[in-house]
Amino acid sequence: MACSECKARRALLSLLMAATAMMAAPRAQAADKPNLIWEQEKPTGDWGGARTALKDRGIDITLNYIGETFDVLSGGLQKRPSYEGQAEFSVDTDLQKLIGWTGGKTHVTVFQIHDSGHNLLEHIRSIADPSNIDAVPTTRLYTAWFEQSFGTRFSVRIGQLVADGDFITSETAAGLLNGTFGWAGILAANMTNGGPAYPLATPGVRVKLQPTDRLSVLAAVFSGDPAGPNCNDDPQRCNAHGTTFSFYGGALWIGEAQYALGAGGLAGVYKLGGWYATTNFADQRFGIDPTGTVLTLADPSLPDPLFHHGDWGVYGVADQMVWRGPASSLNLFVRGGASPSDRNLISYYVDGGAGIKGLLPGRADDVLTFGVAYARISRDAVALDRDMLAIAGPPYAIRDAEIVFEASYAAQIAPWWIVQPDIQYIVHPNGGQNPDPTLTHGHAFVGGIRSTIKF
Repeated sequence: MACSECKARRALLSLLMAATAMMAAPRAQAADKPNLIWEQEKPTGDWGGARTALKDRGIDITLNYIGETFDVLSGGLQKRPSYEGQAEFSVDTDLQKLIGWTGGKTHVTVFQIHDSGHNLLEHIRSIADPSNIDAVPTTRLYTAWFEQSFGTRFSVRIGQLVADGDFITSETAAGLLNGTFGWAGILAANMTNGGPAYPLATPGVRVKLQPTDRLSVLAAVFSGDPAGPNCNDDPQRCNAHGTTFSFYGGALWIGEAQYALGAGGLAGVYKLGGWYATTNFADQRFGIDPTGTVLTLADPSLPDPLFHHGDWGVYGVADQMVWRGPASSLNLFVRGGASPSDRNLISYYVDGGAGIKGLLPGRADDVLTFGVAYARISRDAVALDRDMLAIAGPPYAIRDAEIVFEASYAAQIAPWWIVQPDIQYIVHPNGGQNPDPTLTHGHAFVGGIRSTIKF
């Protein structure tokens, strides 16, 4: 076993032991002698009063670290552990407090991303990334924007933006670690180079209108390709440090209406949205030869791609609390979307699940979340597989769908520390087709643990 694998396994065991011990520690200390570090909001305290002084002046600094280790327990391509880490440095300013600018604020986030030399996705090769912090190791500018509010009902944000923080979000689904429960697979797989979502931001403008306390409308336009021009590599490597500021690839328009329920009752939010990209998208099945004849891409003559102008999708989200007790609650969520089959890898998608807060006595802040996601490979992509089978002959794997099952328990060890054991079972990674298309791709069972510390 490689040294990095030994270290990853030891880290996984140590975190599991620490989580078990520390879940009981705050209660024991409260009955005996308080240990202030477990009670304060951040382990680094108030920096001798500097943190509060800065916040009073309108400057709020965030320092977070996420570290996780996962292991492929069965299936996948390789059964080996991995470690991934993400350090975050963010600065938010309230310009009213800082310089007297009414309604203005700014935000900047920089990530330092690292791993053990290989990541979990490399071991599975699924469409849905098992980790929502997975990215190419680098130090990266993520987001940088200015926002101007006009009263309490309307705001405009401009700068280096992402869509996954505002659109198709579910608070309950955010308790899961697989990336598909954030920026849903139907968007990540279909938009150019993944769209404006972690870890790639693009220049854009977002407006928010809130005509009533319950109704909100969001609309945004982003640069269409976050990787920038002439990228023939991993888009994260083309835009290695987040400073490409791409204005390439047309425009991506996205809008969403949100309706909130439950003021004073069981809270819920319902969303309807859609997106449209203005650039060209290659057909999933057909190409065109120099004479203008349309041929299957499986044809030995290797026709050039047949392009369609524009792409689009629609989606909906429902996130509803269905029960609340004195110290616990139950939320359910469901999200779904559809896109044209001829120019997209995934034609429709649905995920859903449940989040239970305060399941265990004395653990009111812990959350247990279950989720399942279904991504259907488009009929045109499947038809290309069948063309390949017919022309090249067997064996050739035919894709169908990828299904993700996940269960995750977020244990609030201290106000600043969450430890999160997680298991995932991925049925038919990459739709059941191995990176070598002559082989089928078996199911993958993954287990691991994440630690999140807010400094």
